Amino acid sequence: MRKIIVFNMVSLDGYFAGPKGDISWHNTDEEFGKFADEQTAMFGTQIYGRITYQAMASYWPTADAIKNDPVVAKLMNTTPKIVFSKTLKNVKETENWKNIKLFKNINPEEIKKLKIQKGRDIVVFGSGTIVQQFTNLGLIDEYWIMINPVVLGKGKLLFKNIKDKLNLKLLKTRTFKNGNILLYYKQANKK
Repeated sequence: MRKIIVFNMVSLDGYFAGPKGDISWHNTDEEFGKFADEQTAMFGTQIYGRITYQAMASYWPTADAIKNDPVVAKLMNTTPKIVFSKTLKNVKETENWKNIKLFKNINPEEIKKLKIQKGRDIVVFGSGTIVQQFTNLGLIDEYWIMINPVVLGKGKLLFKNIKDKLNLKLLKTRTFKNGNILLYYKQANKK
């Protein structure tokens, strides 16, 4: 069975985005770039909310992205994508931005069917509202949280609207030379 994995970069005080969605504080370098290449290749499907989807769609298919980050750009542009949005009327596929499905609502039974399909794991990038909704529905298998060495003081909290306490088990950690620490967790009650 495929897992649904959340990958998010967060500040030390728990924000996945600063005010107005700012992510300029993301701490990236050459080591992170290599990690991003390897990690992005691991996933068979990407899940987004509207805001993150529109940000990704405005960057990854561009000539700059393809030139500056060809490995990740190719993977981001061709890997199947699911977008959850009540406001988008449609999603636009282009030559460089393909394999997109739009859903208006999160149906837990449909997500469970997606998980039993053959293929590589499913990832939720960014998309705080989707992370919160999937968490509340018990659909997330693992959380890969990359803590950046910055305190924002305000912004968008990753776990703002979680209904119930979430017990996690640490699977492993990875420390980056730039000060980022990646924490790999799974839900303590999941096998």
